[in-house]
Amino acid sequence: MFDTKIAFIVRNDLPTWQRLNVVAFLATGIAAAAPEIMGAPYVDAKGRQYGKISGQPMLIFEADIGGLQTAHRKGLERELTLIPYVHAMFSTGHDEANREVFMAEEADSLNLVGLGVRGPKKIVDKVIKGLGLHG
Repeated sequence: MFDTKIAFIVRNDLPTWQRLNVVAFLATGIAAAAPEIMGAPYVDAKGRQYGKISGQPMLIFEADIGGLQTAHRKGLERELTLIPYVHAMFSTGHDEANREVFMAEEADSLNLVGLGVRGPKKIVDKVIKGLGLHG
């Protein structure tokens, strides 16, 4: 039904509230990178209008740091849309600070806690191969 696939990979050693927080931020990144995924606004039976959500399913996987780094490397090699979230971003309070701590990371071994991935379905499947759905 969809040519593309959206997957979020979250680190399996985080508390539940941090996992949810990371996925929420990653979802906004995917929506910004691919605004065409957004559906029409919702309207209830009284005609009240609500916001839009993605019209495409999103799957959430979990991995350890090695699994996240492998998916990151594979995603870069395949030129997919990647939205990273690194551990240092938990200690910041705004977007500019997030970008600063991200830039300070070792580029080839990011301390990832989450990764959003979007691209052609078969290619995304190769990047997430072996990862389990978040449980």
